[in-house]
Amino acid sequence: MVAATFGLVGLLVSLYLWLWKMGALGALACGDGGCETVQLSPYAYVFGVPVALLGVVGYLAILVVALAGLQPRFAAARWPTDLLLALATAGVAFSAYLIYLEAAVIHAWCRWCLGSAGIIVAILVAVAAGRIRWKPVSRQP
Repeated sequence: MVAATFGLVGLLVSLYLWLWKMGALGALACGDGGCETVQLSPYAYVFGVPVALLGVVGYLAILVVALAGLQPRFAAARWPTDLLLALATAGVAFSAYLIYLEAAVIHAWCRWCLGSAGIIVAILVAVAAGRIRWKPVSRQP
């Protein structure tokens, strides 16, 4: 449930940034202009795809898998937790790379991006804790 909740919050943050990137929103609410600097940099794209869209897809995948894992038919299954762990680990690695770019290359900080990085770390911690405590549900005859 924690991963699903954080996944929804991350989805909303990424969706906000992507909609701004697509021109669907006015000014980006950031405060100091760092967000615009980051979002308008050439590093805001990976192979021509906006990083914010990658966030939308990633957080949506996390949300869907987390919600699937809450279904009774998957209560004894280990795959939802393992898949969430893989998705969150990839997300943390990618976020670390993006934070490095903000610090060392772009020299600007996007508060929304830092928030997203915190969200994906929270997901990873929650899923890892759940993975450590995971025990299959015993079925009564």
